[in-house]
Amino acid sequence: MIGAGGGGPHTLRHLFDGTTTVADSGLTGPIDIPDEKPVGTPKDLRSRWDRLRASATGTVRGLPRVARLTWQTSRPMTIVTVLVTVVAGLMPTVTAYAAKLLMDAVVAALQGRGGTGTIVWLATVQFGLFTVTAVTGALTNVCQQLMQEKMVLTIRHRVMAHASRMHLSFFEGSRSYDLLRQADQEAPTRPLGMMSSALGLMKTSITFASMIALLFSVSPLLAVVALLAPIPAFVAESRYGARGFALTVLGSPIRRRMEYLASLVTTDTYAKEVKLFGLGNHLVDRFRQLGKVYYERQRKLVGTRNAVGASWGLLTTFTGSAIALYISLEVVGGTLTLGDLALYTAAAAGVQAAVAGLFIGFTGMYENNLYLDTLYTFLGTEPEITTPPQPRPMPDPVRGHIEFDHVSFRYPGASDPALDDVSFEIQPGETVAVVGRNGAGKSTLVKLLCRLYDPTAGTIRLDGADIREFDPAELRARISAMFQDYVTYQATAAENIGLGDLDRIEDRDRVEEAARRSGAAERIERLARGYDSPLGRWFDDGVSLSGGEWQKIALARAFMRDAPLLVLDEPTAALDAQAEHELFTRLHELSRGRTTLYISHRFSTVRQAGRILVLDNGKLAEFGAHSELMAAGGGYADLFTLQASAYLG
Repeated sequence: MIGAGGGGPHTLRHLFDGTTTVADSGLTGPIDIPDEKPVGTPKDLRSRWDRLRASATGTVRGLPRVARLTWQTSRPMTIVTVLVTVVAGLMPTVTAYAAKLLMDAVVAALQGRGGTGTIVWLATVQFGLFTVTAVTGALTNVCQQLMQEKMVLTIRHRVMAHASRMHLSFFEGSRSYDLLRQADQEAPTRPLGMMSSALGLMKTSITFASMIALLFSVSPLLAVVALLAPIPAFVAESRYGARGFALTVLGSPIRRRMEYLASLVTTDTYAKEVKLFGLGNHLVDRFRQLGKVYYERQRKLVGTRNAVGASWGLLTTFTGSAIALYISLEVVGGTLTLGDLALYTAAAAGVQAAVAGLFIGFTGMYENNLYLDTLYTFLGTEPEITTPPQPRPMPDPVRGHIEFDHVSFRYPGASDPALDDVSFEIQPGETVAVVGRNGAGKSTLVKLLCRLYDPTAGTIRLDGADIREFDPAELRARISAMFQDYVTYQATAAENIGLGDLDRIEDRDRVEEAARRSGAAERIERLARGYDSPLGRWFDDGVSLSGGEWQKIALARAFMRDAPLLVLDEPTAALDAQAEHELFTRLHELSRGRTTLYISHRFSTVRQAGRILVLDNGKLAEFGAHSELMAAGGGYADLFTLQASAYLG
């Protein structure tokens, strides 16, 4: 198996018969491709039949939701497509019958039993039928292409809208990422594919119904043979359709890893470290190895699928040739006319093609429905943090009185709690610093306060009320925050700051004031287009900023919102000493009238807080003013002395 960084091997086994593991991979380690192990016992065969029957039921049940989605995408184009499909379904039978009449008219004219007028009229009719066929084909292509584009936009919009509602922990699991990727990239093209297959079924059903009547008039036995011949090809195609879906599901982690490797090499975010450590060739080679794994599976599936399909297709070809021979002998014997030969040969071929089309259409629906299930699974995943049925109104005004009452939290899959029975109280308007070693639970505490997670035990109160009783959106609207892993938006400087308060994003005075508060104004004003200058290198010849300059932009975004609660997670990590001093000189003014909670590893700035909260391995170790904690001689005093000694030499 493969060693995957951060989570161990990621494998999915035996989702379908004959499909084994495709494993995820880290940035190093071997890649193993397990052999396929086909299953063939009677019990397995019965299981396959049960699954095939279940898949048929599921496919039929999935059709209405796709029809609704297609109708919602474009009603006019849906109506046109359905009407054109009905006409297209009738055209093969009508065209075949017109060809029969034309051939009989030609034979009659050669035998002196008819004139050329009938031939000209029938040829004109046949030309008209060919024209209608061409027009219906063009209309179908136009409608399908336009609907495809519109449906992709519609579905991706729904995926984005739903993703914006999901809880934070949803985005922190590999399985969720795989589901989201399949919903966003694989599924958007599938609804129209399934609808096209359904319309194809309708078209071939109409063709089949009209052609079968002609074929039965010649020989019921030949009709039955023509019906049965394509069935083996359908069974084989349905089996490999399921395998194709399984390969996509199993290969999703590998493709996601490949996209990640590509981003490491092709984006400015990682360019410095990749070049410094000489990682380019290693990452490119890793991409090649993973691509080889994925391609090898695709090659096996595509080759086998087409070889088996071609083999069974020979049976259909042989059957069609036998029917043509039988009818030809009937013409020679005088039982049928030459026109009948053309008509019934076309009818026999049409029935076989229609039956094959029905089966292949259903197989396409089945395969598309498998992908759509992932889309609807994602859209059906409800966020864990939702608005209560009857949310408590937010206090007006919010005073900012915060209480953690025996709060514990454990991340999904973690063996140890990130916070363990933490209790403390912050008074309205108080400034509190949170310190502790890496992994002590500082950022987790902030995320719980912002209700990005809910505690696994205990209660968090704001102004005396459990924050779970509030509407999460209204609660977060009262909190302004800058996280340690702040976002560098590829947008203008004004937009980067204004996103902190969408209601006032166009308020340039407010944007400039927030920039002055954070210390970002001086740098922005030196840009060629000032606040309208694009930041980042991805679009519009943007300007690249240093880490400290980006952090000031993120701080300005936090200051943009006039919220009663201010949360700053490592607000000076990328600032130089002078910028840090200037920021904390202003922090007293910036935090006036609001409760402020900030995390920092720099004890020279921490001591300026009213009180200091010390976390150790998820537990509350100390809580008090700087002087009190130094006098206590505990862990805080040791850390402060250790850091101070580094400066004093």
